[in-house]
Amino acid sequence: MSKLIFCQFNIDTACVELVFDDRSQIPIDFTAVENEVADNRFQRSELDYLIYNDPLAYADLILNSKLNVLFE
Repeated sequence: MSKLIFCQFNIDTACVELVFDDRSQIPIDFTAVENEVADNRFQRSELDYLIYNDPLAYADLILNSKLNVLFE
């Protein structure tokens, strides 16, 4: 199992980028995620807050499918 060593939002690519110790990477396109899951501007602002302030929590939310918890 790879260990996460780096996580940040890259404004140039509009992705939250995860880098693991085996040099593998996972980019999460936040525009695509917002288009699929956010129904209104309030949900989009909640996701935007996480992207800029806690990208690791955002990645955990997306990768572990916890979106129903956020929007209930």
